[in-house]
Amino acid sequence: MKAFTYERVKTPAEAAAIAGRIAGAKFIAGGTNLLDLMKLEIETPAHLIDVNGLGLDRIEATSEGGLRIGALVRNTDLAAAPQIRRDYAVLSRALLAGASGQLRNQATTAGNLLQRTRCPYFYDPNQPCNKRAPGSGCAALGGFSRQHAVVGGSEACIATHPSDMAVAMRVLDAVVETVSPNGAERKIPLADFYLTPGSTPHQETVLQPGELIVAVTLPAPVGGTHIYRKVRDRASYAFALVSVAAIVQPDGSGRVALGGVAPKPWRLDEADAAIPQGPQAVYDRLFASAHPTSENAFKLILAKRTLASVLTEARA
Repeated sequence: MKAFTYERVKTPAEAAAIAGRIAGAKFIAGGTNLLDLMKLEIETPAHLIDVNGLGLDRIEATSEGGLRIGALVRNTDLAAAPQIRRDYAVLSRALLAGASGQLRNQATTAGNLLQRTRCPYFYDPNQPCNKRAPGSGCAALGGFSRQHAVVGGSEACIATHPSDMAVAMRVLDAVVETVSPNGAERKIPLADFYLTPGSTPHQETVLQPGELIVAVTLPAPVGGTHIYRKVRDRASYAFALVSVAAIVQPDGSGRVALGGVAPKPWRLDEADAAIPQGPQAVYDRLFASAHPTSENAFKLILAKRTLASVLTEARA
C-alpha cells in the first residue's frame, strides 16, 4: 500500500472542499472496497478524508411521503429499518442478498453505490484494463468472460456493476443527493447516475471530482408485490450472475431492473411498459441490443427464465 495522509472532517461541505483542493483525495467511510483496492495499489489516493463523523447516518421521512437515507447508513441498518421492510421490501431483500453480515455491518449506502467492478482483470495489474489504466485495452474481451456483461458494454469494457442495492434503488426511482467542492448541491436521478463504458470506462458515474454523496432519496411507496431474485454460483457471499428486482401492481403493470448483466443496473422504460404482455416481451426489450461472448451467452437464457419466474410469482 502506498503512503497517504489522513484527516477527519466535520461537515459535508468541508469534506467536498478538501477533496476539490487536494489532487488524488478520496473519501473513506466503511472502506470495504476502497481498502482492498489500496492494498493492491489499484487505488492510490494521496489523501483520505474520513467522513464517518458527518452525521449522515439517519433515515428520515420526506415531505413528499418518501424517505431520505443518509449516505452513511450502514447496509445492515437499512435492510432492518421497519419502514424499508414495510414499504420498500425489494430494497431490504436486495441488501440481505449481498456480501456477508460482517460486511453489511460496515458498508454504507453511498459506498455500496460507488463500489468498483469485481472483474478479475481489473484486479490484476499485470493485465490490460481500460478501467484501471485507460487506453491499455480490455483483457476480458478475449479472456475469461463468464461473469461479464451481455448488454450495455462496449469494445473498451464488458465489466458488470456488482451492487445488489443499486438494482433495487433503480427500480424504486431513487435520487442521489450530492454536495460539490464549491458548495453547490444537486439531485441526480439514479437513472442518470451511472454511465455505460463507451470509450471511457474509467468514468463510471456523473460525479465530478470532489463531489460527495450525502443522501439517497426514495419517492413515496408505490405498493405492489416486491421481489428480488439473485442467481449466483453459490448460495451466499457471491456476486450475481443475474439478479431481478421487480415491483408488480395488482393491475399487471410494474417495473423491473436487472443486475449482473450490464455495467450498471439495467432498466428500460419500454421493458416496464411491456410487463402486462408477459415475460417474453419484457426480455425482448431488455436484451434487444445484447452482445454476449461465447462464455456468457448462457446469461441470456438465465435472465429469461429468472424474469419469467419472478413475474409469474409476482402475479400470483
